[in-house]
Amino acid sequence: MKRTLILGKESRDVELLHQDGVTTLVWEGESRPIDILELEPGCYSILLDGRSVEVRLDHAKSPDPEAHAYRAMLYEGAYEFALVDPRRALLSGTGGAGAGGGQLSSPMPGKIVKLLVQVGDQVQEGQTLLVMEAMKMQNELKTNTTGTVATIHVQEGATVETGAALIVVVAPPEA
Repeated sequence: MKRTLILGKESRDVELLHQDGVTTLVWEGESRPIDILELEPGCYSILLDGRSVEVRLDHAKSPDPEAHAYRAMLYEGAYEFALVDPRRALLSGTGGAGAGGGQLSSPMPGKIVKLLVQVGDQVQEGQTLLVMEAMKMQNELKTNTTGTVATIHVQEGATVETGAALIVVVAPPEA
């Protein structure tokens, strides 16, 4: 299960793999064997790189209802962090047309299901420009700027790769 771990303002890709009775932690692309034993509900013994640590995990409140927020208590202190689906982080954090206008790019491979704008349309920041299906989920891709749709590089039914140009929005000239 791959997740994006958010700790303060930093985020890291993390994944736990289970195969043939062995658990592997993949942290920022680097694999390490890890042993996790639940001592009691919410309390875990973790063995990583020859070091053992006991961690107590409690659920924490998060402003994002789709984030899984936790408070981890260790010997040296407590840390609050959240785990989110990396596809969701991609959709909310990248690929949008920015403050000066710009290009909306595909955050992942997928199929264009519906175009909601045409060239020349006026759009507002946060407005959905198209619907894309990726990994059997329909995702609304939104612009991060107010402006005019200048170019549409795709059509409904098109299959696109990560980073493909989708729509260009041009911001109005500043007065």
